[in-house]
Amino acid sequence: MATSRRPRSRRPRARAAPRRLRTPLGSVALERFPGRPVRYGETERDLVRRLQARLNRLGCGPIVEDGAFGPQTEAAVRLFQARFPDADGAPMRIDGLVGSVTWAALFGSASSPAVATTGDRLLTEVLAVAASQIGVLEDPLGSNRGPQVDRYLRSAGLDPTRGSHPWCAAFVYFCFAEGSKRIGRKNPVVRTAAVLEQWDASPVATRIGAGRAHFDESVVRPGQIFVIDVGAPDGGGHTGLVESIAAGKLVTIEGNTNPGGSAEGIGVFRRRGRRIRDVNVGFLDYSRT
Repeated sequence: MATSRRPRSRRPRARAAPRRLRTPLGSVALERFPGRPVRYGETERDLVRRLQARLNRLGCGPIVEDGAFGPQTEAAVRLFQARFPDADGAPMRIDGLVGSVTWAALFGSASSPAVATTGDRLLTEVLAVAASQIGVLEDPLGSNRGPQVDRYLRSAGLDPTRGSHPWCAAFVYFCFAEGSKRIGRKNPVVRTAAVLEQWDASPVATRIGAGRAHFDESVVRPGQIFVIDVGAPDGGGHTGLVESIAAGKLVTIEGNTNPGGSAEGIGVFRRRGRRIRDVNVGFLDYSRT
C-alpha cells in the first residue's frame, strides 16, 4: 500500500539584493547612468524617485519623492552641484541638469561605465599613432615649430617655414594619415589645419552635433575627433582625439595644448577632464563612413 507524502512547501526565492557601491558620499545601490541627462520634465518617474531619494539622503532636500522632476528637484540638483565636487574632486557646473558627471558624483564612478575601446580598425590605429606622439614638444617652446611639429604641419599641407601656424588640427590629420597607411587605406579626413574648416568640410554622415551629444552622451565614442569653437575673432577653434570616456569625462590626446587644456599650448598631451558638455561644436566619427 502506497503511503501518502506531504507536499513539500516551497519557499519563495529571495530576490537578489542590489549591488552596493562605496562612494565618497557613502554606500549606495548601483544605479546605472541612463545614457542621457536627466532634466526638468523627465518622464521616467521611477528614475526620478531614485534620484530624489539620493538627493534627500545627501541633505540636498527635503524634496517630495514623487517622481516629478520639477522646480523643487531642479533646485536640489543645483544645491548638490554647488556643495559637492565631481568624482575627480573638481567643481561641477551648477545647471540643475543630471548629466553623466553629476550622476557619477551622486552614485559613484562605476555608475557611469568607462568606454575605452573602439571596434573600428582605422580608429584603433589612429589612437595608437596619437599615443605614440605624447610628449612631443615645440622647439623652441611657444614657436609652433620643431622637427615633429613641422611634420604635422606639412602633412596637412602647410609650410612651417612660412609664418607661425597653430597645429592641433594638423596633428589630428597626421594621426589619421599615419593610421590609414598602417592598414592600406586612404585617409578619409579633410586635409586642413583649420579646425572649423575641418568641421564644415567633413561629410555630413561623420558629424555628431554638440546638441545631440549633450542630449545623448552615449553617441560619444573613442576615436572620434572633438571640435571646439574657442570664440576667437578669427574664428579659430581647438580639436583633438577622444581616447576614452570615464565618469562622464573625456580622456583626450591633443596637439598644440598643455596640461591645462590651452588651445595654444606647447606640445602633445593626454588630457583628462574635458566634459562632453564642454564640446560646443561637436564630434566627427569616421567609423560612420
